[in-house]
Amino acid sequence: MKDEATRTTDRPVILSLAGLSKSFGETQAVKPISLDIPEGEFLTIVGPSGSGKSTMVRLLAGLEEPSGGALYLRGKDITAIPANQRPTAMVFQSLALFDHRSVGQNIEFAMKMKGVAPAKRRARALDLLKLVRLPETYYSRAVTQCSGGERQRVALARAFASDPEILFFDEPLSAIDYRLRKTLEVELKELHQRTGRTFVYITHSLEEAMVMSDRIAIMKDGDIIQIGTPSEIYAQPVNRFVARFMGEVNIVAADKSATFPALSRNAKGQYAVLRPEALHPEEGTLRARLTVAQRLMLGSRTQLHLTGDAGESFVSEIAGSGDAFLPGTEHEFGFSPENVVWVDA
Repeated sequence: MKDEATRTTDRPVILSLAGLSKSFGETQAVKPISLDIPEGEFLTIVGPSGSGKSTMVRLLAGLEEPSGGALYLRGKDITAIPANQRPTAMVFQSLALFDHRSVGQNIEFAMKMKGVAPAKRRARALDLLKLVRLPETYYSRAVTQCSGGERQRVALARAFASDPEILFFDEPLSAIDYRLRKTLEVELKELHQRTGRTFVYITHSLEEAMVMSDRIAIMKDGDIIQIGTPSEIYAQPVNRFVARFMGEVNIVAADKSATFPALSRNAKGQYAVLRPEALHPEEGTLRARLTVAQRLMLGSRTQLHLTGDAGESFVSEIAGSGDAFLPGTEHEFGFSPENVVWVDA
């Protein structure tokens, strides 16, 4: 990514990356990246497997030594400072809890290593249980007796025990079932708002990123190729990769659309990107007849897979059950030019 320090607020910068990079032999896992993270932000870094996002968070947390560049905390160079000497904490995908210890002992572990008195440790642990919405009675409970969601909360409480300025998360919800994950996404966002701490979150799930983040950074091949608010990235992807990564999308080569030739006449880029909800049977000035190939029920909305002239494929999402759009039937669909995003790659 080009040197870029776009921020969504006027809050002071807490963490600055200045050309930070990491190579493993001949492989450049993270290309030089410059970025400012404001205090109190919830920044999520997303990308497919191998994009460099996990290496990135390990660099930020001090668990990997960078090959180049520098990292600054409130203007102070912390590049060479070990992870255990930084005012930060990490929540791992595996959670890394001590199964032979109680919930309270897990939460207190870092404080015990620092020589904090037992009474102070216990008081702090009980406060943190309240923070993550676990009953005080869990203090003495064995970690092995906790459910998956409870273990997540214990790991969060342990991370907060050292009073970190920044919390890093490496895909902590990836091994949890869908329903519990949705609950914890909301709780994480609420926890961020209640504490005001800076969260840097790594995930491969776009859905997680959209729900929780102030900004999303999308990584590919070791570089951040776009960063912005969820709505900015959804509405204005910089290229086809980002558009596809953000979910179902119609991408039409501007000079090759037999179904919507107006895309060729009005081309402002090589490809037209159109979100499914913008292709609608009752709206839009650019219209064409399309055949329903498949109808998928998505709860309160319906996704329609459509076929146009010369076999072109499109996808539309409409409210309700879409009972009239049976496979094999033909219907007119349209969109408005202002809903098209043009990209060149």
